[in-house]
Amino acid sequence: MKTSYQDIPAYITRDGSEIRELMHPALHGGQQQSLAEAVIQPGEQTRLHRHLRSEELYHVTRGAGIMTLGDATLSIRVGDTILIAPGTPHCVTASGGEPLYLLCCCSPAYRHEDTELL
Repeated sequence: MKTSYQDIPAYITRDGSEIRELMHPALHGGQQQSLAEAVIQPGEQTRLHRHLRSEELYHVTRGAGIMTLGDATLSIRVGDTILIAPGTPHCVTASGGEPLYLLCCCSPAYRHEDTELL
């Protein structure tokens, strides 16, 4: 299975980030995980939330930000990867003058129903 970025529409998730599902079981036939690109505009912050089942990896591809991960506050920039364990409250703020781009891998795959806003 192959997808092309330009063919994938973006949408807004429950946490307020703009997401483009690059590969998702409901759309592309995979079984255990999903891969998406999230974009957070300069000065914007996603809503604090957690996923009850999914483990997430965020990988920063453009921009810079501040990640709230449980009780920790982390500066993030291009090349950083963050592991978010199931049940961990988290949000991210784009702190630079340009949008923050993250690759987001979820296992099991992302589902709106697994997102609890805090």
